[in-house]
Amino acid sequence: MTLSVGTDAVRQSLASFRQEREADWKAFEALLARVEKRAPRALSEDELLSLPLLYRSALSSLSVARATSLDSALIAYLEALCLRGYFYLYGARRSLRTRIGDFFLRDWPAAIRDLWREVWASVALTVVGAIAGYWLVASDKRWYDAIIAPSLAGGRNPDSSAEMLRSVLYGGGDHFLSGFAAYLFTHNTQVSILAFALGFAFAVPSVLIILMNGCMLGAIFQIYAAKGLGFELGGWLSIHGTTELFAIAIAGAAGIRIGTSIAFPGELTRMAAAARAGQVAATAMIGVTVMLLFAGLLEGIGRQTITSDLARYSIGGGMLAFWICYFYLFRMVRHGDR
Repeated sequence: MTLSVGTDAVRQSLASFRQEREADWKAFEALLARVEKRAPRALSEDELLSLPLLYRSALSSLSVARATSLDSALIAYLEALCLRGYFYLYGARRSLRTRIGDFFLRDWPAAIRDLWREVWASVALTVVGAIAGYWLVASDKRWYDAIIAPSLAGGRNPDSSAEMLRSVLYGGGDHFLSGFAAYLFTHNTQVSILAFALGFAFAVPSVLIILMNGCMLGAIFQIYAAKGLGFELGGWLSIHGTTELFAIAIAGAAGIRIGTSIAFPGELTRMAAAARAGQVAATAMIGVTVMLLFAGLLEGIGRQTITSDLARYSIGGGMLAFWICYFYLFRMVRHGDR
């Protein structure tokens, strides 16, 4: 009998508590929903002024609910409501322009600097692959067909004459030139995505993809170098190639970071290690997309119209210097980080 009376008293207290304050909770929740979906200008001046008052009322209700051990579901609801109110009223709110600015000025370069070991490893793998591809084709020209896809070769092979190969480099309106350029951009974009996406398999696919990409580069260089056109090919590729190859190296580095984090998680679980590595890697990959788009512009405009070797190397070298300075030398610090 006594237990029943006590239970009824608690229920009456909870009902009275809800009846007195629930209207304020619902009003606060409705205002938050409106400003979260739209913007503060969606509220009237009176509604904006009421937000902090309703927030304090919700905090007071939460304090009472916790002190009197009321319904746990009600406590959870008030905690969530107060947390939303806190983040809106006191959290750092940034505009889209500010977020984009922070990404390009701080977040992206910081992610690349964090990946510096993996980037160097990816560059080294590209160089090793290029040397291997060059040596294989030089030792046996049949390797060329095994390394270079027919869509990329376009009929050019170790038996092509120097005049034919030169026409590709300096024939601005050549159909093969345009097709080759488009293929390279598509191919390098696919390589970047795969090198990143397959990194979860302990980084082995990423390493193999970067090696193979370097091998293709070396094979192409060999057939031009054999005809005395290696320097000219380097200039033709460098206009967009320094940006594109750097982007591929970063994508490979992002995949390697995820793969090595899963393989060697340390004190973390594999999932936690992958999640932490994924934050840096994902930021880097967003930037890789920007680099590839920029390389596409250089490829579509500059390489088709500029035929001077000096100008080609100057543009390619300038772009490489720009990316190095941007990622490793130019740093901005948020005011809150000082």
